[in-house]
Amino acid sequence: MEQELTFRYAQRNDTPLILQFIRELADYEKMLDEVVADEKTLEEWIFDQGKAEVLFAVVDGKEIGFALFFHNFSTFLGRAGIYLEDLYVQPEYRGKGYGKAILKQLASIAVKRKCGRLEWCCLDWNQPSIDFYLSLGAKPMSEWTVYRLTGDTLTNLAE
Repeated sequence: MEQELTFRYAQRNDTPLILQFIRELADYEKMLDEVVADEKTLEEWIFDQGKAEVLFAVVDGKEIGFALFFHNFSTFLGRAGIYLEDLYVQPEYRGKGYGKAILKQLASIAVKRKCGRLEWCCLDWNQPSIDFYLSLGAKPMSEWTVYRLTGDTLTNLAE
């Protein structure tokens, strides 16, 4: 890393920055049109309800990336894990070891909290990220497929 990296947890007044990073990530993933989150919603779910945590990567006093994560649970392990929903480093800071440092910090948090695993999903076309994750020793879960219910489908099933 060229410059010293520090980490800090997001505070309520960071909500606009969280949304900015979410939108930057969505733009990179060619999914910006799918972002419906707004500051009020993020503030409620992250800070009022405590359903997720955000860790900022900071270089020279500037937030250059973030990780949004939450706890899941493994019945086989009998303990919680950390699920990494979003990992993002701004383009001008990529290739400098900051992404690896963020994952290392998340692994440290998981170990300190006695979690059984750290896991995440990656888009199939994102070969640079796939190669990066493999270089860290992460294993793809090739025998598992993610299923999702949203919108009307979710509502209809709930009725």
